Amino acid sequence: QVQLVESGGGLVQPGGSLRLSCEVSGIIFNSAVMGWYRQVPEKESEFVASINWDDGATDYADSVKGRFTISRDKFTVFLQMNSLKPEDTSTYFCNTGKYWGQGTQVTVSS
Repeated sequence: QVQLVESGGGLVQPGGSLRLSCEVSGIIFNSAVMGWYRQVPEKESEFVASINWDDGATDYADSVKGRFTISRDKFTVFLQMNSLKPEDTSTYFCNTGKYWGQGTQVTVSS
């Protein structure tokens, strides 16, 4: 059974940093693409970043380039978020294929 469990969200001031984690189990990692998405109520889900588990190739939304970094270790995908802005406030979800985590809330506010 595939499980994606996010953690690391919270309240942070503008300009601050957070590191999200997504613990992954139950899948074969070769060639899997792991992604982070975010969604605010009444809006569509927005792509944030992705990483190819096999070769480490990454991709980022323009809105987060230079501020966010996606990485992985053996069973976890990370999203390092720096220079956070109020517009980064959202629920962040980990994804691979048809599988989604439960989400972790990030709030950027002074």
